[in-house]
Amino acid sequence: MSAWLVVWIVLGAVSTLALLAFVLALGRHVLIVGRTARRFQAEVSPIAEEIARGGARASERADRLGRGRRTGRS
Repeated sequence: MSAWLVVWIVLGAVSTLALLAFVLALGRHVLIVGRTARRFQAEVSPIAEEIARGGARASERADRLGRGRRTGRS
């Protein structure tokens, strides 16, 4: 085997191992971000539901007030 062939084989093996390490690190970070997103959703969901209920109540009240003015009532 020539020296250049050995160099290319070693370079290819090192590059493959480096790429594998990056893929594993990326997969680990995907799992971490997924866990964090689930936790964030669990913590924020009750607050978001409360805000949505408040918005629905405000919308219903605005509709009632608008109907009252159209029919001549205040």
